[in-house]
Amino acid sequence: MKKVIFISVFVFLFLGYVAAAEPRYISLAPSTTEILFALGLDNEIVGVSTYCNYPEQAENKTKIGNFSSPSIERIISLKPDYIFCTGLEQAPVIAQLRQLSLNVYVADPVSIEELFKTIGEIGKITHKAKEASLLIEKMKNEIEEVVSRVKLIPQQERVKVFVEIWHEPLMTAAKGSFVDELITLAGGINIAHDLTRPYCNFSAEKVINLNPQCIVLAYMDKEAPLKLIQQRFGWDKIDAVRNRRVFNDIDPDTLLRPGPRITKGLVEIYKRLYPGR
Repeated sequence: MKKVIFISVFVFLFLGYVAAAEPRYISLAPSTTEILFALGLDNEIVGVSTYCNYPEQAENKTKIGNFSSPSIERIISLKPDYIFCTGLEQAPVIAQLRQLSLNVYVADPVSIEELFKTIGEIGKITHKAKEASLLIEKMKNEIEEVVSRVKLIPQQERVKVFVEIWHEPLMTAAKGSFVDELITLAGGINIAHDLTRPYCNFSAEKVINLNPQCIVLAYMDKEAPLKLIQQRFGWDKIDAVRNRRVFNDIDPDTLLRPGPRITKGLVEIYKRLYPGR
C-alpha cells in the first residue's frame, strides 16, 4: 500500500514539475501573436494585447492591455519566459521590460524576406524550429504559385493600382512597405511606388492624373466602396471607377500585418487585379 502511495505521489509531483516547466509566452503585437499560434504554441501563450484578434483562440487569452501601453504589472504577474513585441510605438515599453531583466524579442520586419527571418528566429526561441521551417516553406510555395501566374501576363497588360490606406487625409503605401511588395508580386504597378516613405500622404489630384485601373481600400467602411469613391470630385473619370474595379473586401490585416497571412493578402490582390487568370 505504501509503495502505491509513494508511486502516486511521485507521479503527481513529476506531472506538476512538467506543467510548471512548460514555457510561458506573452505577445504584445498582433503579428507576433499570429506567428506564435501558427507555430502551434496555443498552450504556451499566456497573455496577449487587446489588439490581438487572430486566430479566434487569441480572444481567450489573458489581455495585458493595449498595443502601446500594456500593464507591466500584469505582464510580471504572468511570469513569462519570453515577451514578443514589435518596434516603433512599443519602444518605451520594450526598454522598460528589459530594465526589469525580462526576455524580450522585437519583431520589426519591413519585407517578406525579413518576415521569414523573424519566423525562423521565433521558432528557435520557442523550440519550434521545425514548425517554423515548414511554415516558411508553405508561405514561399504560396508566393511562388502567384508569381508563376504573373510571369504569364505581358508587361503591357499589367494593372496600375492605387491602395488607399486611409481617406482623411488620403494615405497610401509606397516602396519599402509590405503593401507595395505584395502589389509587385501580384503583377500590379503601384502608382505610388516611387514615393520616399513607405506610408505617406497622397494627393487626390495625383490619383486622378495617374489614372489607376484598380483601387483597393485597405480599411472597412459602411458605404459600398464604389459609392464612396464616386462621391469624390473628379474621381468618376478614373478607369478603376468607370470600370467598377474598386474593392474593400480584402481583410486589411492580411495586407498590413507582417504575419503568416500575408500570403493570403497576396492571393487576394492577384484575384482583384487578374480575375479569372
